[in-house]
Amino acid sequence: MLTRRNALKTALVACSTLAAEQALAQKFCAVQTPKSQVEITPDQALNLLREGNERFIAGRPLNCDLLPQVRATSEKQAPFAAVVGCIDSRVPPELVFDQHIGDIFAARIAGNFVNDDIIGSLEFATQLAGAKAIVVLGHGGCGAVKGAVDDARLGLLSGVLAQIRPSLAKLQYQGVPSSSNTELVQRVAEQNVRDAVARLNTRSEVLTKLVRADQLKIVGAMHDIETGKIRWLS
Repeated sequence: MLTRRNALKTALVACSTLAAEQALAQKFCAVQTPKSQVEITPDQALNLLREGNERFIAGRPLNCDLLPQVRATSEKQAPFAAVVGCIDSRVPPELVFDQHIGDIFAARIAGNFVNDDIIGSLEFATQLAGAKAIVVLGHGGCGAVKGAVDDARLGLLSGVLAQIRPSLAKLQYQGVPSSSNTELVQRVAEQNVRDAVARLNTRSEVLTKLVRADQLKIVGAMHDIETGKIRWLS
């Protein structure tokens, strides 16, 4: 039986939880500033993304009023991280990491590989704009990876898929590679992420210097399109 005392206790707990959630939302809905950005370490930047994904998969995203964020970032942005992701409609970085306007740079390309254009953009995001972490985000069931496995050809897309083929070549597998082999597709997707991380760590002197100075971390991760959960590869 729900007594008056128990009802009051339940109401107080609910109010306390609501107040805590509102306080959390108020804290995280405040836009990043140059001061807050410089105080974030690379590890803290990654933790913010991890915590955001935990909120996302738990169904408790922070509901922020975006228009004040638009106004607050109109003259200056100070994102704490950058994400290289696929153009897949099911993996929007801002949503799966529960971030908002001014929080992250997002570079998206089919197959989430990195070329000189992407690397140059990340040099801007880090060295010039202050981001403390780079995440290369792959995902399961990636159409670009499937196309690369099948060696599909279609206009300029062929050149895009050719960027992913080297990751397939590094794997040991039997028979003719096929996108119907879901295990192989997943392995290629993960190898493609690892190769992108390695390329970022070796191709750019700018990024390498930041990493060596402990001012930047570059990691890889995979997004599960069935659960929304991010699995960190490094």
